[in-house]
Amino acid sequence: MNQAVLRLPANPLLSRFATYPFVEIEKRKRALMAQGKDIVDFSIGDPTEPTPPFLVAALRDAVPARSSYPTVLGLPALREAVAGWMSRRHGVTLDPATEILPANGSKEAIFNVHLALVDPGGARRRVVYPTPAYPIYERAAAFAGGLPLPLPVTEAQGFLPALDAVPGKTWEETAILWLNYPHNPTGAMATPALYARALELAARHGFVVCSDEAYGELTFGATPATTLLAAGRERALVFHTLSKRSAMTGFRSGFVAGDAALIASFRALRPSLGVATPEFVQHAAIAAWGDEAHVVDLRAAFAARRSEALAFFAGPGRGLGLRVVPNEATFYLWLAVPEGEPAADVAERWLVEAGVAVVPGEALGEGGTGYLRLALVPTPEECRLAWRRLGALAMAAGKGGGA
Repeated sequence: MNQAVLRLPANPLLSRFATYPFVEIEKRKRALMAQGKDIVDFSIGDPTEPTPPFLVAALRDAVPARSSYPTVLGLPALREAVAGWMSRRHGVTLDPATEILPANGSKEAIFNVHLALVDPGGARRRVVYPTPAYPIYERAAAFAGGLPLPLPVTEAQGFLPALDAVPGKTWEETAILWLNYPHNPTGAMATPALYARALELAARHGFVVCSDEAYGELTFGATPATTLLAAGRERALVFHTLSKRSAMTGFRSGFVAGDAALIASFRALRPSLGVATPEFVQHAAIAAWGDEAHVVDLRAAFAARRSEALAFFAGPGRGLGLRVVPNEATFYLWLAVPEGEPAADVAERWLVEAGVAVVPGEALGEGGTGYLRLALVPTPEECRLAWRRLGALAMAAGKGGGA
């Protein structure tokens, strides 16, 4: 007897987005490693720096004998520590009671805030985000019932969005404008003028500006990164994390701050999501936001790695034919591939022939076409091994660049 095959219920967006791009890269790496290939992994922005011991101790010392549910609002001491850091670092005064909310890292908060701010049945559903970009903005918007709208940021414009080129009608349909500076993947930095203009447009047209500032402490020039909240608080939210600042990726700790009305909306949603941060993690976060010395050390470690990478691509690696796009922030290098050569082909050749994993720019959106992203997170020794391998790859192709 023939019976119709009953399909399991599923959100069609799971098929639309297929596999998260970094998961595909991870599968490719694992397949080669299973064949005995040793991989130097520049693909994922997960620092290999040890978490500072005093932060590990703060977490360990806070693990209770009896575990209880944490609150969504978080410990008052954590919100006060965040407020103190924002004041010292950015000169921004925040009310710990109404303008700060702890988060399980910034990615969780970035995804879930769309559920609080996007009305899937309303007229204002667009979520405008830069391309190239961290993939989470597009995906979060779609899963919340919004309409993702990529806004190209190009090298010619310093990887800053041309906000005034967006039609007023589009802004009238927009719920959220995403900014992400220092920019993943290009390392570009925002200007105060960009933040001011974004908030002017938000006030005029009624949307919200969300600023992903995860890489704000990894800057290498004379000018430190600023924050959206320095330009204003109304209709503004910023997202920060300890993942990069304090080498605490696995701790999953960050915060959202800004407009008290927006924080209240997000806070009302979060009990339904079950994402309250464990209190022992909050104690480690309190220690992290209160200390700058470990951040200086971490920044210096990345600066040293960055200097060696730049020296390689200007010297022995010059024969690879790539151009390093100048930047002063993040632990990423953004590399322009030779014209007419697909970045995915370059990435595959490096992976197979040199055991070096990088991300083709198109994995970060259409705006990344023609580039590679290289995350300087392996150990210094692993980085030097990669430079030797890539140098040999260039020489084998008859393109040696010389020292």
